[in-house]
Amino acid sequence: MEVGKAAARILLEAEVLEQNQERVLAPAGTPNFPNYVMFDLEGLPPHLNEIDKVYLWGTQVFGDKPSKFMAAVSGFGPDGDRQSWEEFLQIAKGIFDQYGDIPFIHWASYEKTCISKYKKRYGDPDGIADRVLANLCDLLPLTKACIVLPLPSYSLKVVEEYVGFKRTQEEYGGDWAMAMFIEATETQDKTKRDELMGKILTYNEEELSATWAIFEWLKSR
Repeated sequence: MEVGKAAARILLEAEVLEQNQERVLAPAGTPNFPNYVMFDLEGLPPHLNEIDKVYLWGTQVFGDKPSKFMAAVSGFGPDGDRQSWEEFLQIAKGIFDQYGDIPFIHWASYEKTCISKYKKRYGDPDGIADRVLANLCDLLPLTKACIVLPLPSYSLKVVEEYVGFKRTQEEYGGDWAMAMFIEATETQDKTKRDELMGKILTYNEEELSATWAIFEWLKSR
């Protein structure tokens, strides 16, 4: 049955791509709240680090009462990984304290996977990670269930461009951000390091804005 559904989906996507016309399948199944956290992580895979490491935990509230961009960034010392995890938990706690059980909107499964790994790695003494996990909302499957787009892929970068979102930096992307972070860890020039990290932070902030743009667009469909 599932194989048949997958085959039908492939045929439908090919038809939509050929006709270059989107097809709405169902109303958007997005949660209905006054505010939402857009949530995006930047990380290094194990072959580039001794462990799979999240070096930036990015969050920002959008909606009726928006917040500033908040990021927990790994330091460059031996305790940087743990410290960024603990800082993220503090940020998440502050969000829950102010907004209650607010949805954490993300794109694809990376965020959920990383929170589960870090919970095992460093613990979750106050239950904040569990609370984030319970409030995660993956926008990618919601989008695919709602609409078929005339696009070659459903990556965030492709879909954001389709809905009209524009970035401010000419260079960006997950691989680009990893290269920037590795360069930042290797330089002893503080000015250069701050410049590199500033570009990564701008990239992550725009990832959150792009996710929000897609979320709003999807609700409008």
